[in-house]
Amino acid sequence: MTLDHTLPILLLNTMKRRRSRLWVGVLGIVTGLIPFLSPFHPVSAQTIVWDHPAEGLAIGVWDPSSVCSDVPPLVVSEIDPLQYRIFVHYFRNEPFEEPPDIHEWQRRTGHDLVFNAGLFRENFSYLGLLYAQGKPVGGKRHTSWMGLFVAEPTEAGTATAGILDLSIDPFNEQQPPYGEAAQSLMLLDRTGKVRVNPTGKQSQQTIVGELKNGHILLMKTTEPVSLHAIGRCLHEAYPQIRQAMAMDGGSSSDVSISPALQKAAEKAAGSHSWMALLNSGPTGHIGLPAVIGISPRGALSRR
Repeated sequence: MTLDHTLPILLLNTMKRRRSRLWVGVLGIVTGLIPFLSPFHPVSAQTIVWDHPAEGLAIGVWDPSSVCSDVPPLVVSEIDPLQYRIFVHYFRNEPFEEPPDIHEWQRRTGHDLVFNAGLFRENFSYLGLLYAQGKPVGGKRHTSWMGLFVAEPTEAGTATAGILDLSIDPFNEQQPPYGEAAQSLMLLDRTGKVRVNPTGKQSQQTIVGELKNGHILLMKTTEPVSLHAIGRCLHEAYPQIRQAMAMDGGSSSDVSISPALQKAAEKAAGSHSWMALLNSGPTGHIGLPAVIGISPRGALSRR
């Protein structure tokens, strides 16, 4: 019997071709995944480990440093306005002689979460439009600040909460379409334009964003940062943001979460790193003339 000495060579070449095709296929899969695995891809910067202490509320830490090196981590809270009612408070409408700090506001109102509203004068009057339960409690419309955070519509078919861009969106001050409203600086509009100038000034910031799914995103910085850097970073690294506005910053930038909600979060698995970053201690908080609070719909809050 004559042996065909070319047979092992043919088998070897066939195996090499199959192995080559296999590696080409694997390489194609890996190449397709690179945009999602790369730290420079916007989706990776948006990855947040969320705590869900209550139905309709998620809290976590967003670290966009892989895309925005000049923006520190932010404590973020995603709020479903269908699950949570939003309230505006002004201290002169409450039994307060002086503006209380954020923790006193939370204790008195009983809200799950409270954050600072917009800017105010030295006499504690509010700068811009401010509405609580459909009644004006602030000043005149500010001609330069085009952001208006609104909630609790008075007309059917209107979004439960969101941001109005007063440069293009109407708002009837005599017959307000929302019961709760607070005016402040427009930061990022729905075209993706950052609406503040790059002044280089850095401070603590409180940001309110409107997401494409209709939820509200509250963001609190953990270190001083410029508003322009945040606006640019939101546009580049948080694609679910539809538009955003900046509330008061500096020492007025503050958020308080109820002790009951913190205990609920602690019972769940996870590191809950946002708790320490919020600086929830009783000291170092100034009086705030106006705040915004959220409570579950159907729950009784002390206005």
